[in-house]
Amino acid sequence: MRFRVLAILVVAASLGIAGCGEKSDYVRVAETEGTYVDVGNLVYQVQLSRYLNPADPEDREYLVGVPPNEPAPTGEETWFGVWMRVKNYSDQAQQPTTNFVITDTENNKYYPIHLPETNPFAYNPPKLPAHQVYPFPDTAAASGPIQGSLILFKLKIVSTSNRPLILHIQQPGQDEAIVDLDL
Repeated sequence: MRFRVLAILVVAASLGIAGCGEKSDYVRVAETEGTYVDVGNLVYQVQLSRYLNPADPEDREYLVGVPPNEPAPTGEETWFGVWMRVKNYSDQAQQPTTNFVITDTENNKYYPIHLPETNPFAYNPPKLPAHQVYPFPDTAAASGPIQGSLILFKLKIVSTSNRPLILHIQQPGQDEAIVDLDL
């Protein structure tokens, strides 16, 4: 009986301590997609990452507007999409970063391919008003099945064996955050 009472007191005390956590704790490393990471005053969340197949009707829409000077992937390369959401918890407008890099275990680096604003799924964030989310509600990117804006990369297929692939989210003058991408 005494053990049971002691166990209940320990659990109650630990719940009370856990409830006193600081909101100022920043997350800089995510071991999986879906985890929120902090960079400056913004919070980033990778909704999904996956290969894109230009022959698939859905994926074709994501690839609209690939710059004409960007050659299609060779047999040794593939399109790779990262869908991102950004939340501004601050009381002031903030500019989300466009500085992303994917690295593999061999330290190969991949940089985003800029898609034009005419692609409704493309990650082209404007200054994000206070307490708002990007992509904005009622847009194709926000209301689509993934609910994020597309950051497009072209990867060497060999890098898919050099896992984990790590997405680096960099904001000039701020700490970087990293996310392990699921493949």
